[in-house]
Amino acid sequence: MKRRKITFVCSGNTCRSPMAEALLRSEIKKQKIKWWDVTSCGIFAEVGGTMSPNSRQVLQEIGISADKFAPKQLTQSIIEKSEVVICMTDRQKQILDGCGKVYSMKEICGYEVPDPYGCSVDVYRMTREAIKKACPLIIEKFIVNAKPID
Repeated sequence: MKRRKITFVCSGNTCRSPMAEALLRSEIKKQKIKWWDVTSCGIFAEVGGTMSPNSRQVLQEIGISADKFAPKQLTQSIIEKSEVVICMTDRQKQILDGCGKVYSMKEICGYEVPDPYGCSVDVYRMTREAIKKACPLIIEKFIVNAKPID
């Protein structure tokens, strides 16, 4: 059986999309959902970088480790191998226009997830909570009724 993949996208793959990857992966595991993988990439990611320390901290505060995370550049191949690509903003979705299966968080949950880069840890906590609130909606919209691919 082939697994399905959800890919989160933000600008640099250091703040929002890594948090979304970790939060959705944790929720999928908690709900014992099978056949799904979660990853994240950045439209302008610097390969070899690291996750934002504030992103890492706010995940650790709720018991999620992201120690092995490394930013990745979004490629056409990653899009093609993904069942769903979810951008943090409508603008990021527009950049990927024509790639298919690309959604914005606003389309899914009614709001964009602004970039917390350079802000206080409290702003990162608000970002985490906005993403966390979207996870059940993502699961309901894309995962609940999907079957594994033969």
